Amino acid sequence: MPKNTNTTPKPIISVEHLVKKFGDFTAVNDISFEVKKGEVFGILGPNGAGKTTTLEMIETLQSPTSGTIVVDGTNTVKNPAEVKRKIGVQLQSTSFYPELTLVEILKMFAALYDVAIDPYELLAKVQLQEKAKNFVKHLSGGQKQRFSIATTLVNQPTVIFLDEPTTGLDPQARINLWDMIQEIKKTGVTIVLTTHYMEEAEQLCDRLAIMDQGRIITIGTPAKLIKDLLATGFKRPAVRAEATLEDVFLHLTGRNLRDE
Repeated sequence: MPKNTNTTPKPIISVEHLVKKFGDFTAVNDISFEVKKGEVFGILGPNGAGKTTTLEMIETLQSPTSGTIVVDGTNTVKNPAEVKRKIGVQLQSTSFYPELTLVEILKMFAALYDVAIDPYELLAKVQLQEKAKNFVKHLSGGQKQRFSIATTLVNQPTVIFLDEPTTGLDPQARINLWDMIQEIKKTGVTIVLTTHYMEEAEQLCDRLAIMDQGRIITIGTPAKLIKDLLATGFKRPAVRAEATLEDVFLHLTGRNLRDE
């Protein structure tokens, strides 16, 4: 018999006909998509599009009304505990115990996962080793976001989920976080993120899905989606400048991270 020459790897996340209803309201309306292993996959959409609800179902924080989700070979409904062991989920800074230092919080997370970690090594990955004995409330906005990402890596996950990771950050902190996400990707971790920043999606995402009113409108690489739009005859109403105000800001103040 001829050998099977299909070497396409299985997706690390597979979502099929996913629906989530809250009473008469349908928040997620029959969506299907796949996430490839090792990619940065973005989910974009206006407020109320269903992005966060979709993430929460994949993360096992909410149960689907119908449909199937498989994460790294595990069905999220049939075995949510196993899925939780395979993923990392970004928490907001308000979710951390205020009376614990960064090292103590990481050790607590390790105890919850029943894994051994070097908290200082994890902090070094997010450039926070000098803040090891600090409390979260004493960190800057960018530092808090970097620490939240450190907590997603405690259990050596195969997939991490980042929900609006750079909201409220200054340009230097945002670019630093972009660099960090790219470094995490290089280790083989798959990253799923939501964002309202189109530039962020274009810079970080290998592929992205655009959602609206609970449905996925399109999926593709940023370059492909832009090419498809231009093929319709679309033209910007004004000529784009060669530089932006953010370029001016970064040119004058530098790209170096400013941690208070």
